[in-house]
Amino acid sequence: MTEHTALYVYALLPDRPDAADGVTGIDGRPLRLVRVPGTSVAALVHDAAPTPLEGGDDQVRRWVEEQSRAVDTVWERTGSVLPMTFNVLVAAEPSPEDGDAAGPAAGRSAEQRLVEWVTEQAADIGGQLENLAGRCELRVDITVDRTAATAGGAGEDAPEGGPDGLSPGMRRLMAKQREHRARATAGQLADTLHAETRQRLLAVAEDYRDRGPTHRVAGETDVLCAALLVRREDIDAVGTVLTELRARQPAVRVRFLGPWPPYSFIDTAHRARAEEMAP
Repeated sequence: MTEHTALYVYALLPDRPDAADGVTGIDGRPLRLVRVPGTSVAALVHDAAPTPLEGGDDQVRRWVEEQSRAVDTVWERTGSVLPMTFNVLVAAEPSPEDGDAAGPAAGRSAEQRLVEWVTEQAADIGGQLENLAGRCELRVDITVDRTAATAGGAGEDAPEGGPDGLSPGMRRLMAKQREHRARATAGQLADTLHAETRQRLLAVAEDYRDRGPTHRVAGETDVLCAALLVRREDIDAVGTVLTELRARQPAVRVRFLGPWPPYSFIDTAHRARAEEMAP
């Protein structure tokens, strides 16, 4: 095969002629649309060699970030997108002269194969794009700061003469007791807040998915970690829920990220089908 006999696929999106204009992807490669006749769907791609990208952790992390930025750009332009995962390639089929193929389908180009499988799934893909139009994903991590949750209780175990005369062993024991109480207090508060906050977020979000914490911080207890599917016009409403929670509970810590394309709310069948067509 020649050098560029595959397509690296970034996303499926509504067919907008200017969606990819000036957009670059991995290693600054110019992106283009593959339009699918008879449908309202297009694929965002760059021409590629039929081999997956391989590199060290830092390099792969950079490539993933570059891919995400490209998807974000076209999402902002079109209002809806179905992203692919990293390293999704659609390869050309070997031509008969290569000795590896036979039959009438042999020798199809990568673009022909991509158009064919999008055409087969056009109804499902188009339906997803329509359902997600104008929607975005927000990530919300809520925790309780254990020190703040137990503020005011410090020193209650110290003897009247203060801790200065305590042995190192007694100091360690008291520190462990304070930590245990702090964890218990924060855990009770987190349990109380979880159901209430989840219900209030569901009142302004169209969908809700539990997920792992974005990152963990020492001394904090998880309340909830979630991805929310919301209409763009409801982003401020989510912010209001979180602001009110923080005002009522000073020990609460909130991390509010996004908006992003709705990665957590996409039916991934189209990705699996694309991966079947990899080299």
